[in-house]
Amino acid sequence: MDTPEHTLEWLLDYDGRRHFFASGHFLKFEIRLVDQSDQVPHGIAYSFTFHDPDGTRLLGFDNAHPVPHAGGKFVKAKPDADHWHRTVNDEGRPYAFVSAAQLLEDFFTEVAKLCEAQGISTEVVDDKEK
Repeated sequence: MDTPEHTLEWLLDYDGRRHFFASGHFLKFEIRLVDQSDQVPHGIAYSFTFHDPDGTRLLGFDNAHPVPHAGGKFVKAKPDADHWHRTVNDEGRPYAFVSAAQLLEDFFTEVAKLCEAQGISTEVVDDKEK
């Protein structure tokens, strides 16, 4: 079983990678360590995105900004910025960050669901690093 440090090191290796599918769609990974804060309590800044061949983001997991508050005035807004975008126009919905490994697994699971629904092959034909 991976230790959290090993898993984090493994995840950090994804920074700058792009995986290209046969269809021209691609995955883009950005991740780095940052100081812990209310918005980033785990100290990991990340953006994992799935794009169409023209570069439009179709789906993404990130913590670049807090998600819009969706509750009423008596529902406290969460300070953390972890969220995901299910569609092109989705402003983001909260994502419960558990671990680096779970984040990556959740991202790949959602990409696979979207690809299956749209008939896009997930065969990776090219992998580029920074």
